[in-house]
Amino acid sequence: MDEDETGGAFAAAAESLRRVRFRADLSVAEIPAPRGIAPEAIAFAADVRPDSHGDSSGGTGRFVLLHDPDEPPGWGGPWRIVAFAQAPLETEIGTDPLLADVAWSWLGDALQAHGADHRQRSGTATKTVSRGFGSLAADGDGAQIEVRASWSPVVPTPAHLDAWAEFVCMLAGLPPGSEGIALLHPGPRRG
Repeated sequence: MDEDETGGAFAAAAESLRRVRFRADLSVAEIPAPRGIAPEAIAFAADVRPDSHGDSSGGTGRFVLLHDPDEPPGWGGPWRIVAFAQAPLETEIGTDPLLADVAWSWLGDALQAHGADHRQRSGTATKTVSRGFGSLAADGDGAQIEVRASWSPVVPTPAHLDAWAEFVCMLAGLPPGSEGIALLHPGPRRG
């Protein structure tokens, strides 16, 4: 495949991602893609139910589509997606020993539900529980779940971006079809 064909494939994939429409309670915007990872990349950031200042206490995420015609080792092809999602939790949920397993399975479920064919999915699911001290003591205890993942799309279709968006919402406590319903965990408890 020559340079015009590979550049055209990336341009078509990027344009198809730019046309994706998201549920009303998820704000998604294209952001500068990281440099130096692949010759071509496009990136998006998401915030669950951001406030009037653009800040989100419900959850956030990042999605990056990478393209390298040289097919780097471990990719299994010329395309790779790198994704991130995090959300605050009630402290009791953050101590659940199965939380990381459940969060990871939700990503797989979202990819499957959207028909986002892929291979070589890998990543981490990290749960943290924290307690503030000194001037942060009034914040009380808090918990958070964070998932970092990557996978190689068989074809870089919008289904992958849709699946990631659904996953970000699920992690934030908004199951599919829950637009307009209150968050299950609106953020860390204070005091």
